[in-house]
Parts: sequence; C-alpha cells; structure tokens
Amino acid sequence: MSKGISNAYLVTTPGGDVQVNTGMYFEAEEIKRRFAAVSSNPLKVIVFTQGHSDHVGGWSRFDAPGIETIAQADHADVREYWRRLQPFMTSRTAKLWSTDLPDVDRSYQPPEPVVTTTFFDHHAFEVDGRRFELYSTPGGETTDSLVVWLPTERTVFTGNLFGPLFGHIPNLYTPRGDKIRSAIKYIRSVDRVIALEPETLITGHGEPIRGSDEVRQRLTQMRDATEYIRDRTFEGMNAGVDLFTLMGRVTLPPELAIPQGHGKVPWLVRAIWEEHAGWFRYESTTELYDVPPSAIWRELVDLAGGTAQLIARARSHLDAGRPLEALQFVDIVLGQDPRDADALRVKLGALEELLERSGRENFSEVRWLEAEIRDTQAALA
Repeated sequence: MSKGISNAYLVTTPGGDVQVNTGMYFEAEEIKRRFAAVSSNPLKVIVFTQGHSDHVGGWSRFDAPGIETIAQADHADVREYWRRLQPFMTSRTAKLWSTDLPDVDRSYQPPEPVVTTTFFDHHAFEVDGRRFELYSTPGGETTDSLVVWLPTERTVFTGNLFGPLFGHIPNLYTPRGDKIRSAIKYIRSVDRVIALEPETLITGHGEPIRGSDEVRQRLTQMRDATEYIRDRTFEGMNAGVDLFTLMGRVTLPPELAIPQGHGKVPWLVRAIWEEHAGWFRYESTTELYDVPPSAIWRELVDLAGGTAQLIARARSHLDAGRPLEALQFVDIVLGQDPRDADALRVKLGALEELLERSGRENFSEVRWLEAEIRDTQAALA
C-alpha cells in the first residue's frame, strides 16, 4: 500500500504485478519508489477503481508497452466531463482544500490514461495463477466505480465506493461538486460486496478492515442507514412535505446512527429528492426562469430604508441563536455592498456559530465554513 490522497496498491506475483490505482500525478514518483522497494517484478496490469484524478492521475508514470490498463466501461464518460470541467471543478476544490495542497498546480492536466480493456458488469483475469475478479459498483463516487476481488485470499479492494471514511454515511452529493450519486445504486453496490463474503476489505483510504463478521456488520449498517434515509425521503415526498422541512425532519434511529464525517443526513435527503424529482420544486413559478431572488434585493434594501434595518434584524437572529436566518439577511446586504463592515461582522459571527455547532464532524462542512470565515476576516481586515 502507498498511502496518498487516495491509496494505491500493488498485488505481487512471481510472474508480474497488478497495481490498483495510480494516485495523483504529483504522487506517482513516490508511489513508484515505494513499490520498487517491495517488488522488482514487471508490472503487468493497472486497474482503476474509478475515474477521479486521485486514482488515475499518475497513470503515465507507470504505463509502458505490454501493460494492460483496465477500467469499467463508463470510464471514458467520467473522464470526459472531468477534463472539460477542470477549471470549474478546480476553483471549487481549491476553496475547500487549498490549505492541504498549497503548492500543487491545479491547472495542470496530466496525460489522459489509455484504457486497453473495459467491461460492463464483471471481468476476470489471472496473473501467474492468481485470479482477479472485477465487479461494477456504480453506486460509488463515479458511475465507473468497480471493486477488485481476490477470491482465493477473500480480499476485496473497494477504492472509494464507500467514500474516504469507511463506516460513515455516504456522500451522495459532495459540496465540491459532482453528479448526484444514486442511493439505490449505492445500496445495490454495497449488497454486491456483502455477497462476496470478504474476510479483508481494503478501501481507498485508511487501514484494511479485517474479519468477515466485522466487514459484514459494518457494510450492513451503512446499507441499512442509506436505505432508511431513502425510505423516509420517499415517504415525505409522497406526503407533500417540502424539501427543506424534510431535510430538517429526517434523522437516523439509534441503531443506524453511524458517523457523518463525509456525508450528512440532510444532504442525502436533498440528493435523493433531486435525484428523483430534479431542481423544480413546484414552490414558485420563478424557479422556471432566469431571474433569481437576488434580482430584487436592492429594492428590498430601498423598501427597508437602507441596510441598517436588515443588519439589525440579522443581529437579532444571531443573538437568538438563529445563524442561518441571520445569514439570509446579511446576504441581501452584502449583495449590494460586499464591504459593509457591520454586515460582515454579523456574517462572521453566524459562520463561527455554525462551525461550533457542527462539532467539526463533517470535513466538507468544516472546510467550507473555515474558508468562509477566512474570506470574511480578510474582507474585514
């Protein structure tokens, strides 16, 4: 194992090795050095468990004549939209993660992998008598997600099927931005891994999970928690409950209350809603057109007699422990004057309260709030 932004793995055989993922382009040389320390065998096969850059970015540093590169059939589609949207995705990623990777050139696009073998549902091959079975699991972070199963060793490499934090609520939508991930496909993908009855489960992050009972128990809990949220969301939709009320209403029962370090229950509710109903919520005709609520903010400020009344109302919400309501008001003010110091101070207080309330459990939420706090402090400086 070579630990990185997403781990890369080398499975050795006397006749040649199989590498699972290649890391980011700037990690490739270190991965090569680590793997060379444990094996001098020729590399025979590279397998991508998904098409994100932290899995495929280092490919060109490992590829050579005679090496087979395998991915699920949706790989080309995943890579196409990530390549074309790189400037958009890069700017969003930078806001959340720039403090972790301050010296990385995010505009650089490494050579695109040339996949030599694809499959739709399953694929198998052998290297020097060791059997590898690949299974499509489209409920992961990308639709080309797959798992690598070693049946003799009863070991499965799952990549980021379960996100970066195993045992947590899945992230059906990431604030960084990506396509909404299907809840039912996630559930079925988990079931597919459970059916393998693995004794060792190796994810894209962290240490392996060992013991068939432990693996099954934790996978089952993750699946059941996701299914519970999906069922409650469907019930609320059928009962006519609006999206935002439902986001605040659905909670997990104690027996399914697994951590929310990656996904969050309200985010899953919204992702499930929008996966099935889309962006038109039937709340306002204006949703169908290109005039946002912010188009009338200046008039609201004028009707209020200036920004002072709005800032005062925002402050009263903040003092009463309602930071989200406070942010709604200061957004109106800052939409007219982004340097308004009184509004910025209320915004800063609201963000700090939200961060404290979060318990710092969900890393995407924490990184967003920390970035907003930094930006607000800089505007006040």
